[in-house]
Amino acid sequence: MSIEVKIPDEMELVYEYPDALTEVSSHYCPGCTHGIVHRLVAEVIDELGIREKTIGVAPVGCAVLAYKYIKTDFVEAAHGRALAMATGIKRVNPDKIVFTYQGDGDLAAIGTAETVHAANRGELLTTVFINNAIYGMTGGQMAPTTLPGMITTSSPTGRDVITAGYPIKMSEILAQTTGAVYITRESATNLGAIRKTKKAIKRAFMAQIAGLGYACVEVVSTCCTNWNMDPWEAMKWAEENMTEYFPLGTFKMTDEVKALQVR
Repeated sequence: MSIEVKIPDEMELVYEYPDALTEVSSHYCPGCTHGIVHRLVAEVIDELGIREKTIGVAPVGCAVLAYKYIKTDFVEAAHGRALAMATGIKRVNPDKIVFTYQGDGDLAAIGTAETVHAANRGELLTTVFINNAIYGMTGGQMAPTTLPGMITTSSPTGRDVITAGYPIKMSEILAQTTGAVYITRESATNLGAIRKTKKAIKRAFMAQIAGLGYACVEVVSTCCTNWNMDPWEAMKWAEENMTEYFPLGTFKMTDEVKALQVR
């Protein structure tokens, strides 16, 4: 008995390498979620057709090398100053799409003032904020988002909230500012969450394109190396521990942003 196998004349392309993502080897540690979010940003830029008019701003930390992977114009900012620099760039180039790509040690520590005031002014900017609860590039020290009791190189017995304070919840804070139009916390720890994160990033860029105000997408992420975990263990730990303290969800979305047709 023979079995006939029908091969279609043309295969349907369902997934491809984003044009806005550089085809180079990653320097990130195995299992790092920065690479996932880089791809999501690149896919969104391609789908919106804005690569030639987009400018990214990357500050100090693991986020600094975003320019190596996302094929748009990029500038580097001093530690914590990404949103200050982005504000200047956008104001002198209002026709450009300007975004910052920042980690928690940058955005939520040395850059807290720049972050809060850019949001409160309603700057037409988009921020992608990676929250992995630790300083990744500089050796795994305690970050402003480090969980209570979490061990780091600078808190070897665990974060003591009596002396170090509590982890800062930036999305909740930014949602209180008048100028912010879209503030959400998503995750890069499983496939379903990653799909939601891409949609959120796309909405945040569209809010800027529509001239609505400041938008920030916080992404709960992992740091396998400094957490001393393998990638799978780190993903599970983030889902079971980080999302308990940093709940996922949208904290502010104006009616105008809600009305955007995000596909």
